[in-house]
Amino acid sequence: MRPIWSGSISFGLVSVPVRMYSATESKELRFNFLDRRDMSPIGYEKVSKESGKPVPPDEIVRGFEIQKGQYVPIEDEDLDRLDIELTHSIDICDFVDLEEIDPIYFRKAYYLLPQEGAEKPYRLLVKALEETGKVGIAKVVIRNKQHLAALRAYDGRLILETMYYADEIRQPETADGTARLQKPEVEMAKSLVENLSDKFKPEKYDDNYRKELLELIRAKAKGKELPEPKEEADGEVVDLMAALRESVERTQKQQKRSKKKPAKKAS
Repeated sequence: MRPIWSGSISFGLVSVPVRMYSATESKELRFNFLDRRDMSPIGYEKVSKESGKPVPPDEIVRGFEIQKGQYVPIEDEDLDRLDIELTHSIDICDFVDLEEIDPIYFRKAYYLLPQEGAEKPYRLLVKALEETGKVGIAKVVIRNKQHLAALRAYDGRLILETMYYADEIRQPETADGTARLQKPEVEMAKSLVENLSDKFKPEKYDDNYRKELLELIRAKAKGKELPEPKEEADGEVVDLMAALRESVERTQKQQKRSKKKPAKKAS
């Protein structure tokens, strides 16, 4: 892995030099656009919206639209005039409990690993976060954008998770409607949740859609006959209580079957 950022973690008078690495990667299958007539790839070309002519890369600049059709160009040297200390520092503002942060705020995770000679303060911060159960709420500039971020210990390392600011979280319309909940319905729903509860094991879940899509691509590449598209069932109006009761009964039966499975005999 190549570092995408280097700087230091700052809290109080302590500074820990670190390098940042992407902690996740997308396994999403990506498609190319093709010309149906000869299956040749279609390229992406940056053109002027005014003239329709291509624009050379060295003639493309950033710009912010302050009002319809009026832009202010921003050069690299303009960005360099901003607080240079902030662009190379993860400044911790507060330490909070992880449970206080709703997952809706999290964006993307990055590993932070110590630079040469910074191993001891790095390990000290990891240990302090592990034993207190706290995460640091920090600000950091990555690729010309200031992010709110959570700094936490993970598997003996430091993880930085960029976050949305409060004003970036949209407030949806109310979901209450006119429905009234009956106590038996609530109790039955709680029973279903309890019956389906388990410890979180990330390796338990995989991307079935990606697997089936890969199989379809391979089959089509070999000229095999593809299955007919599945028809979607019409949305049925169901008896909520009956559906909950049946679901609870099914999960209870599944739990009983799993408990009855005989243990493997020792050889």
